[in-house]
Amino acid sequence: MSVRSRFWLLAAVRWLPTGLIVPVMALLPLERGLSVAELGGVLAVQGVVVLLLELPTGGFADTLGRRPVWIASAVVASVAYGLYSVAQTPVVFAAAVALTGVFRALDSGPLNAWFVDAVGEQVPEPARSAEVARGLAGYAAVVGLSIAVGALLSAGLVAWAPFGRAEALAVPHRVACALAVVQVVAAWVLMDEDRSARVGGVVRSVRATPRAIADGARLLLRSRVLRALVAVEVLWGFGLVAFESMTPVRLEEMLGDGDLAATVMGPASAGAWAVSAVGAAAVPWLLRRWSLVAVSVALKVVQALTVVAMGVAAGPVGLVAGLLATYAVHSAAGAVYETLLHQQARPENRATVLSLASMAMHPGAAVGAVVLGAVATSASPGAAIVVGGLVLGAAAPLFLVTPTRGGGRPAGAAPPMLGRDGGTSVARDGVEARHD
Repeated sequence: MSVRSRFWLLAAVRWLPTGLIVPVMALLPLERGLSVAELGGVLAVQGVVVLLLELPTGGFADTLGRRPVWIASAVVASVAYGLYSVAQTPVVFAAAVALTGVFRALDSGPLNAWFVDAVGEQVPEPARSAEVARGLAGYAAVVGLSIAVGALLSAGLVAWAPFGRAEALAVPHRVACALAVVQVVAAWVLMDEDRSARVGGVVRSVRATPRAIADGARLLLRSRVLRALVAVEVLWGFGLVAFESMTPVRLEEMLGDGDLAATVMGPASAGAWAVSAVGAAAVPWLLRRWSLVAVSVALKVVQALTVVAMGVAAGPVGLVAGLLATYAVHSAAGAVYETLLHQQARPENRATVLSLASMAMHPGAAVGAVVLGAVATSASPGAAIVVGGLVLGAAAPLFLVTPTRGGGRPAGAAPPMLGRDGGTSVARDGVEARHD
């Protein structure tokens, strides 16, 4: 089995549990007595935890290895899903979300870094970036399909309610708990890794991690481009809350019933992620015609407009239509963004660079959860979605940031987001060469 095929299979195993919990994650705490504002505070815990752990875990993946860190993330995910399913109070829900933050910090770099490193070892330099873009676009499509399947299963489980209606919304989390164990086995079998170049050993890796973190921080300070990409993630994280967490809340407001909203959200989420997979699959076609930067700006503007449309929709049909339109560009935007991000990294700091971006996204989401939760409580969920869409759109101009002069390359020799920036070397290969 090729590296790309294993990458996509591991992605499917990883994201199927997420599909199960997406339709019910916001509804379960509300059914158990939390207010929308309390829900926002609970969800914000994840961002705080990720902020604290993202760089250490990314550095750990760079020093110890991709596979052991990714396996650890699955173990923590299983515990987090199980605790969330039995939580009854804001404190316990917050503890479960904190564990989710731990697993997201562990998870946010190792698998993709493993794939990109393998491409670097097996694919000639002129074709590497094109191969990475294809792999990441396919990854985004697989993620979309996996979440779609999981969302359909979630709706079926809620409708079936094998443990009674009172526990219907908790069943998807319990199934996700078991599937996270499957991820551990799959990673052990499929995710081979040459760790001879790593530091070796847990103790030595822990000691080497601060240096990896410092290297990532220095890279961020030197590179205008990387700082702009990280800022994109802050705004993106804020906007994600609008259509990921506020959509079920607004749907419940429209329908007047939490279980009915969960049943509708299952197929709606499945359709949204299926459309998202199609959008992601179109990325190579888009990049044959336009530059990475042009595609990034266009997709971000379109997504912002679709989120605002969700906020002003007058009924459930309009809300779901807006959700489908939003997700049509969601994974495509993510795949193009990550291609840009990988071009700012090297093998020895790749997971750390990915963690820098994720570290920015999760606090952005934490602020978004608190702010949009307050807006939803004081005004309406629709108003909160509109605010999130406007913030999301503010990220588009950041893709136009250009590298600093004096990095060993004449001004204008590389398009925005590519080339050398502040002395940081970036491989010039297939995708970049097509758009010079």
